[in-house]
Amino acid sequence: MRNHQVVNSHDLLDKNGRLIEPGWSTSLVQKYDRTAIKKRKTRIKEWDYYYVMSNSGKFALCLTISDLGYLGMYSVSFVNLKDATEHTESVITPFPFGKTGLPSTSVVGDVQFSNKKLSMKFKNDGTERRLLMSYPTFDGKGIKCDITLTDVPRDSMVIATPWAEDEHAFYYNQKINCLRASGTVTYGDDTFTLDSNIDFAGLDWGRGVWTYNNFWFWSSGSGQIDGVPFGFNLGYGFGDTSAASENVIFYDGIAHKFDDIVFNISDNYTDPWTIKSSDGRFDMDFVPIIDRNALIDLKIIVTDQHQVFGKMSGTAVLDDGTKIELKDFLCFAEKVHNKY
Repeated sequence: MRNHQVVNSHDLLDKNGRLIEPGWSTSLVQKYDRTAIKKRKTRIKEWDYYYVMSNSGKFALCLTISDLGYLGMYSVSFVNLKDATEHTESVITPFPFGKTGLPSTSVVGDVQFSNKKLSMKFKNDGTERRLLMSYPTFDGKGIKCDITLTDVPRDSMVIATPWAEDEHAFYYNQKINCLRASGTVTYGDDTFTLDSNIDFAGLDWGRGVWTYNNFWFWSSGSGQIDGVPFGFNLGYGFGDTSAASENVIFYDGIAHKFDDIVFNISDNYTDPWTIKSSDGRFDMDFVPIIDRNALIDLKIIVTDQHQVFGKMSGTAVLDDGTKIELKDFLCFAEKVHNKY
């Protein structure tokens, strides 16, 4: 079992810019400091990514603020889950090199981006988070949102992962599931209202130095089962995960850790998948609704993304053996290949 848990608070990197303690934790016990990195600024990747899922089955909204060294990328995706349609647009800026000002922790701190096309703010006072976005030219219709996220659970999934081929490369990532979401999204003439009793969001908070050529599998879902908040984070393929995996089931705010997972996908991403762990603790059928796919191939820079939204059905087993039954649980699962 590769489940080394980091429990003591300390710096993430040593004086030579190397990861001190690879492993997983339930909070950011290791302290990230951008100035401790010993790689050129073009290799540093920092991002905050929020997804908001309407569990009435209407839509999902994805918002990204990222500083990727030689480019900044600020993206909005709206996924219509009823019509199986989606639209994504991004603003790209050259050479931000950290000027985006992403905080060194997810616990508190604001980040924003604004230009003539797009305004996006992620506000976090340590108690609640507010997502503000206005993109008047989006899809020729315009989109905006004002969403409040509350009830941060006790546990999250935090992973500190090295790369075997580069001692100065690392991936420090936190996934917070089951944030309660309220507010509105207006897309063209339609306004969608979120209900914090049933609607949830997740945060993908990442900081690090990547190697050039990478792929990963990732799946996340946030909702509730019989009125109890339930979610999961699944992932593999990214970096050297020999110390710990990032596979966690969340039930009522508590993390239940397990080891391996495999996504079984056909060449057609909208065919049914299976997602299973070898120990039987996660055993799901995944029925896709829509593949939010994007391919950019500039030879030196390549990104091939398949983020598939759909419904999960099956069983998840908690640490004490309790079996949770899922039926048509809204979530997404993705396969991504990047060269940059």
